[in-house]
Amino acid sequence: MLPVLLAVLLSQAPTAAHPRQQGVPIGQGKTLPTVRLSAPSGGWTVDRMLLVEGTLSDTTIDPVVISINGDRYLMRTFSGRFKRKFPAASGKNVVTVMATNQAGTARAQATSYAQIPPVPLKTVLTSDTEGVYTDLHIYEPTPDSLSQAKEGSGQVLDLKKMAHVYRADTESPSGVTFNLNEQGGDFDDPAYGPYLYVHRAPPKGLYLIATNYWPSGDKAHTVATLNVVLYEGTPQEVRRMVRIPLATPGSTRVLAWVNVLGDGKAEVYVPSQDPAPKGAAWPRNLDEAVKTLSGGGVDSEG
Repeated sequence: MLPVLLAVLLSQAPTAAHPRQQGVPIGQGKTLPTVRLSAPSGGWTVDRMLLVEGTLSDTTIDPVVISINGDRYLMRTFSGRFKRKFPAASGKNVVTVMATNQAGTARAQATSYAQIPPVPLKTVLTSDTEGVYTDLHIYEPTPDSLSQAKEGSGQVLDLKKMAHVYRADTESPSGVTFNLNEQGGDFDDPAYGPYLYVHRAPPKGLYLIATNYWPSGDKAHTVATLNVVLYEGTPQEVRRMVRIPLATPGSTRVLAWVNVLGDGKAEVYVPSQDPAPKGAAWPRNLDEAVKTLSGGGVDSEG
């Protein structure tokens, strides 16, 4: 009897202690849900922001998963309703909303065409868990952030001289659109996100994309998803996705480097996926800069 009781307790304990570790929550309904999209309604638009709005037949589903041209978002629902604006891409925008309950996953899709200039640089950061902060931090190039090495050839990066854009300072010298996470009209609450960084005229140079993790309550870990899109809607378009588990409160993780070279050209370096870049356009001390940031040499919170 005791072994049976012990096995039952062990099987129940992880779910009770860390319910978020079960993955993205699904609805409790046992009938396949119906997803209705009221926006976008299709056709053409000249708006830079794309409204995604709709309803669910199963009001227990929270969140829904949204894909816009392959970029993945998680969005809270409220009494079976969801609504938020996202940056539109020049040209075709395919919006897919997926809602999952115990009966399976239902989808609704709409396509909208945006007559707007292409976006050269866009980053989207989301979390797989509600109740945590995965703050987006962008370090932008400045005239002083790169210098020639004192010995030998090549350039070196001074992270302290880069412009820092984040939740407490959402403006930059070069001009940018930075949106905090927003769910149901509330901003900068611990939630899925997304954090949005959209630069329509990024200056040439090196950009650092990082996240600072702060869980709340009994939350132990999450998975952060970063989507980077360069020159969206053009033949030079580049897309990268980075997914990284986060577990240490207060920790800062470097997600990606973006090197804007000009003339519609840019390169992306993801430390967790790519070999270190060797080209002349890249500074030679990236590893040292990452250690400085992760080790607290640069204050990620300001």
